Amino acid sequence: MSLVPMTEQGAVALRVELEHLKTVLRPRIVNDIAIARDHGDLKENAEYHAAREEQGFCEGRIQEIDGKLSNAQVIDVTSIPNKGRVIFGTTITAIDLNDDSEVTYRIVGDDEANIKLNLISVNSPIARAFIGKNLDDEVAVQTPGGLKEFEIIKVEYI
Repeated sequence: MSLVPMTEQGAVALRVELEHLKTVLRPRIVNDIAIARDHGDLKENAEYHAAREEQGFCEGRIQEIDGKLSNAQVIDVTSIPNKGRVIFGTTITAIDLNDDSEVTYRIVGDDEANIKLNLISVNSPIARAFIGKNLDDEVAVQTPGGLKEFEIIKVEYI
């Protein structure tokens, strides 16, 4: 399996979630199951079945995060000299030439993407159009809403 790019912040967030799942949630669920078992007949014990279901989700998420972290190529863009080139992990500020609005995007891994926070996946059409470009370059992106054109006004390695 090939490595998947991930920002340092994304890896830290996953490690924090994993730690919470293993040290807080998992022990609480085990305790909930033990308490529910003490209530008697397990066939009709809704608390027991709910706790077992929650345990399944928790263990599944732990495995998922372990897998993501083991296949991650963590890239710390702050350790790379900023030469104005757009690469994975950079934050780009650009002018949308269609309406003169300013937009800011950070190019992140697929699992970190959140358009509400202006975090765009490295595999998105907009990110693919920006990667490899430099400060002051113009970029054209074909989107579902039509052609969008941008001028890169700032490239940050933060």
